[in-house]
Amino acid sequence: MASSEGNKLWGGRFVGATDPIMEKFNASIHYDKRMWAADIQGSKAYVKALEKAGLVTKAEMEQILEGMDKIFEEWSKGVFDIKAGDEDIHTANERRLKELIGEAAGKLHTGRSRNDQVVTDMRLWLRDGISTVTGHLLQLINTMMERAASEIDILFPGYTHMQRAQPIRWSHWILSHAAALCRDAEKLEEMSRRVNILPLGSGAIAGNPFNIDRDLLRKELRFDAISLNSMDATSDRDFVAEFLFWASLCVTHLSKMAEDLIIYSTKEFAFVTLSDAYSTGSSLMPQKKNPDSLELIRSKAGRLFGRCSGFLMTLKGLPSTYNKDLQEDKEAMFDSYDTVCAVLQVTTGIISTLKVNRTAMEAALSTDMLATDLAYYLVRKGMPFREAHGASGKAVHLAETKGIPLNQLTLEDLKTISLLFESDVSLVWNYTNSVEQYTAPGGTAESSVRAQIQYIRDWLKPRRS
Repeated sequence: MASSEGNKLWGGRFVGATDPIMEKFNASIHYDKRMWAADIQGSKAYVKALEKAGLVTKAEMEQILEGMDKIFEEWSKGVFDIKAGDEDIHTANERRLKELIGEAAGKLHTGRSRNDQVVTDMRLWLRDGISTVTGHLLQLINTMMERAASEIDILFPGYTHMQRAQPIRWSHWILSHAAALCRDAEKLEEMSRRVNILPLGSGAIAGNPFNIDRDLLRKELRFDAISLNSMDATSDRDFVAEFLFWASLCVTHLSKMAEDLIIYSTKEFAFVTLSDAYSTGSSLMPQKKNPDSLELIRSKAGRLFGRCSGFLMTLKGLPSTYNKDLQEDKEAMFDSYDTVCAVLQVTTGIISTLKVNRTAMEAALSTDMLATDLAYYLVRKGMPFREAHGASGKAVHLAETKGIPLNQLTLEDLKTISLLFESDVSLVWNYTNSVEQYTAPGGTAESSVRAQIQYIRDWLKPRRS
């Protein structure tokens, strides 16, 4: 049966019924009900502004506030009854308010449009969401930092182009990913300030004609500032797009780390072993232990990219102010939030339970990775680096020609390349000596890695207090 327009917030102009397929197509209650608390919070603030403006009496305000508290209690207990015709969370809450207190409920929407109401709800919801995401992110960074501190003595190969490059500390690898996540946390802090702008009081497009005290609304809802322009305020979804991009970038960082760990966990590398809690098996091959947690982290980056790019395509085709296309914002925001929260928590579990195979890591070090160190040896003897680079390359070629490791070239072999080689060249063939030369800030020497750990510890302290 087609629906009556009687209970709709917009029904007065219409005399016909809505096609039931259109009714379902148009409704958003099945997902925007997540904003029930934000919607109630915004309405309670708004009725206080209405009372100050003389548009409701004090008694009516108290009625509305008490009714909203009852609705809050129903949602909290999971007993709120969503009915046919509850198009969205705003309609549902106002319909229930009218059931509870009668005609006074009809005054709540005075001067308010769903255009400014929904974007206020979204900003309130996302503000709380960012706080939760930040907590998960900081927990992961702290877990990585503590692991780096406890395993600082482990050396293993660093890779570029997926080829062995130079010896590094395992802790240095961990901190390379923690550094990216610290940037993500700082971006989230910056974003939260842009989210925390009050749009309520903008009406549908032209503003509010009833002398509503928007600064009162700002204070009641704990926003930092008031939107500048009503047309912009009701259609602005920059904060949603920014969150979607942030989630995409953050999980890209985690995807990169997951890819490394997938490789390191193979039997070919055997650098790490995932906990059974974050692995699965094969339905056919009993010996398999699959890194499904890491693979899913990697895949979630693609899911988030899709949410972000899809929403930007929606925005790019819109004219000014509010259009119903913007209803697509909430599912993208909710799904991205859920995804990034899950990824952060699972990653924390993986990192905290990962087992490191120090023997395999150190066995994977090879003396050809010290070719750069051989060039540095010559630089310290006074040879220009470009010439030293060439000389080291000749030594590598000579070792390959002889079919021996680089460190097995004799002093006589090396002197055929440069007379600057002396007996102390033997000190080059030591992996600890190699990493310990990188003492400049940001390097892989123990002193530098400890400084990075201390920096992150200090960086975390005010954010977790």
